[in-house]
Amino acid sequence: MGQIVASYDLMPESTEVDLNGVIKAVSEVIPAGVKVIESKIEPIAFGLKKANVGFVIDDANDSIGGELEKALGSIPGIENVECVSSTVL
Repeated sequence: MGQIVASYDLMPESTEVDLNGVIKAVSEVIPAGVKVIESKIEPIAFGLKKANVGFVIDDANDSIGGELEKALGSIPGIENVECVSSTVL
């Protein structure tokens, strides 16, 4: 059983989406075996911002990555989820 450290960008539907609320919701929707290690809000362009969240993922479950992305995409106000980096510990 190994661990993966991954960073995901959560892109909002509009500038009106409360990204602090999105970050709070992340811990409520992530599957078992995933732990939030950091989160931040970053500017993109023209007033639009994104949430970037870092995770430690237990890779014992082969489908955990897909489950995580599906869970993150289910957060209200999130239009797109992208894994921007990952590495094996």
